[in-house]
Amino acid sequence: MIFAALAGNTLIAITKYSAAFITGSSAMFSEAIHSTVDTGNQALLLYGLGRANRKPDADHPFGYAQEVYFWAFMVAILVFAVGAGVSLYEGVHKVMHPEPITNVYVNYIVLGMAMIFEAIAWMIAFREFNSRRGRRGYLQAMRESKDPSVMTVLLEDSAALLGLVVAFLGIFFGEMLEIPVLDGAASIVIGLILAGTATLLAVETKSLLIGESASPHIVKRIERLLVAHPQVTRINEILTMHLGPSDILLNLSIDFDDALTAADVEATITILESQIKHAVPAARRIFIEAQSWQGHRRMTLREND
Repeated sequence: MIFAALAGNTLIAITKYSAAFITGSSAMFSEAIHSTVDTGNQALLLYGLGRANRKPDADHPFGYAQEVYFWAFMVAILVFAVGAGVSLYEGVHKVMHPEPITNVYVNYIVLGMAMIFEAIAWMIAFREFNSRRGRRGYLQAMRESKDPSVMTVLLEDSAALLGLVVAFLGIFFGEMLEIPVLDGAASIVIGLILAGTATLLAVETKSLLIGESASPHIVKRIERLLVAHPQVTRINEILTMHLGPSDILLNLSIDFDDALTAADVEATITILESQIKHAVPAARRIFIEAQSWQGHRRMTLREND
């Protein structure tokens, strides 16, 4: 999916730059910047995914999976600083110093082709997102998504389609009404679209970067598995954190049956760990603590004082 978006945005960016140079359109130049930023973003995501696949070592015993979150955050900064910044600057400049667009039909042809390519890329990204959404609503699935690569590509493609529509309207009405300032205004709107996209990406990836829990349905699945085990008396605490899109750190505090021997508790922990990994393959690191619920409660009260 990312490779397809990278190749498509590279070709689209080159075409848009050519059209902007020929016609002098501010909106088209902003769209060219938009596609350039998208191309850089996909390259950064691919780089991040490659870095995240490195194996754990002494310095990073939990691995490097969180690198994908860092590079997704860098993508958000790049969209805001470069994409939105340049588009807003170009738009304000053209509003203050409007110039008529020449060879306007070149813009229409390029925008039409770009809409087709972006629509295809958006459909690919949406199908990937929809396959992971399950029964959740779209907004809920986006908020709960732990894979920034899918979310980033989908948001970028959505912003790209919206930006193309804005560019087309700005150029069309600017030419039809002979108000060249509308071309610059369209560039400003494109900059605002990019700024909004960057803000949304930054908020979502920041939450993942600082440590976000597993989805509620995953926690419930683990809870049901523990409750069903005859040797488990009580679940004191279930703590989860995503180290990567498919890498969950799980810490459990469990009160086991007092009649169990130490060897029985060890055997039960081994069984539980195996069952959890089978039910939740993403739970790669599991730590189970045997603790009475009274002891756990006293420790919790002491920590909250």
